[in-house]
Amino acid sequence: MNKVADRQYEAVARPRKATIGCVVAAVAVVLVCSFVATALRGETEGGGVFHAADQYAMVGLGLLCAAGLLAFARPRVWANASGVKVRNIVGVYELPWEIVAAVSFPRGASFAQLELADGDVVAMNAIQAVDGDHAVTAIRALRALHSGGKADEAV
Repeated sequence: MNKVADRQYEAVARPRKATIGCVVAAVAVVLVCSFVATALRGETEGGGVFHAADQYAMVGLGLLCAAGLLAFARPRVWANASGVKVRNIVGVYELPWEIVAAVSFPRGASFAQLELADGDVVAMNAIQAVDGDHAVTAIRALRALHSGGKADEAV
């Protein structure tokens, strides 16, 4: 979702520390795989020979691994007066506030969650305990919107 579309929401949350960690790890994986690819030259002890295709495959493998790591930076939560949209690593949920019983962050939990009226729970991977005050601000904004109040700031 782009920044223009984010403007229609009163609260937007995303993980901070996990995003930084994922980007650093993805860059490191690509660099290591690229270095290994440059080292893949000539014959091996077993009589095999590395070709340019092997080098390209190694870089490609590094890029695929980096894309997988960056998937963990994907979670977002968008909310406004009518409902909440949750994008986790896999899956997107769009829920009106009427079916959300509570916005909670249980003690000891890694992620915040939405408790639904039917007893189901939807984890919000974008609001993580490791983010500290950022997570608290996001939960307060969501609770204000859930209760019918208006959140003044985007998170």
